[in-house]
Amino acid sequence: MKAIFVTDQEWQYKRVYDQDVKNKLAKLFTFDNTCYNKDMLLKGDFKDVECVLGTWGMPVLTEDEIKRVFPKLKYIFYSAGTVKYFAEPYLKLGIRVFSAWQANAVPVIEYAVSQILLATKGFFQLSAHAKKNYRDAHEIMNIFPGNYHTKVGILGYGAIAKGVVRELLRHNEDIYVYAPNITHEEAKSLGVHKVDKLEEIFDKCTVISNHIANLPSTLGMINKDLINRLKDNQTFINTGRGQQVDEKALLDKCKNNPKICAVLDVTYPEPPEQDSLYFKLPNVTVTPHIAGSSGNEVVRMSNYMYEEAQRVLHNEKPKYEIDLELFKILA
Repeated sequence: MKAIFVTDQEWQYKRVYDQDVKNKLAKLFTFDNTCYNKDMLLKGDFKDVECVLGTWGMPVLTEDEIKRVFPKLKYIFYSAGTVKYFAEPYLKLGIRVFSAWQANAVPVIEYAVSQILLATKGFFQLSAHAKKNYRDAHEIMNIFPGNYHTKVGILGYGAIAKGVVRELLRHNEDIYVYAPNITHEEAKSLGVHKVDKLEEIFDKCTVISNHIANLPSTLGMINKDLINRLKDNQTFINTGRGQQVDEKALLDKCKNNPKICAVLDVTYPEPPEQDSLYFKLPNVTVTPHIAGSSGNEVVRMSNYMYEEAQRVLHNEKPKYEIDLELFKILA
């Protein structure tokens, strides 16, 4: 089967598809080592191509362009996360799309869990305090509960949140989940507490971690009223999206109460303005959207798609296919 590598960002292709993965893919497909961008696609001859191997930077094509460029295309194996920006025309044409979004969930889960475990021990507040008065910081460290039956709030229950919950249960945390997509009975069977109102999470939990899907209905969901419920020694962690949070209210709250903490891997806009309070407040930790796949982790994504291609070509049930119904609800 003829395949090509496609992205407008050749540097991403070089990161994601290492030689080991290419060697494995060569057992399934015939391809050259060229990375094709949109301009090359529109000018070239790809009438015999049946499979696209993509990653971040996939060019956006219309249905008419797809029919002209790829008349025989059957599959897209996308070695990256969200397909929201490019996949709909392909899906409407009946071309099957597979994404390594669950591979991208792995490092986000690792990041979120590590930040939660640090937060329950007061890492962020105490490290800032220790720089000013080490002895005083040591004296107050026991006001933080640590990692044993500590109330942790999880917002959302998609693939990432599920992974976070799974790992936190190993640490004997008491987990409260706000997620309309599960019932109280399902939550109980999972070993977590389902709450029906976001307010309960903010009122009860020492650490709150946001994993809500980025949809029009969730914009601004974490509003000023919820943020104003944050109390001394609570930590809010966001690896979801900045637009889901009233960030002005969050910054005002952090400015007015140095005993709460915000750990933000996402902001809106991203990056923040250089003179933003994000960079000035000692109780706000900002990371440059590092929770997702980076460094060597990106190769995991092409390996996931190699394994998925094996399943598809051997008529086995795929794990990571995106159909139109799933596409509508994905972030």
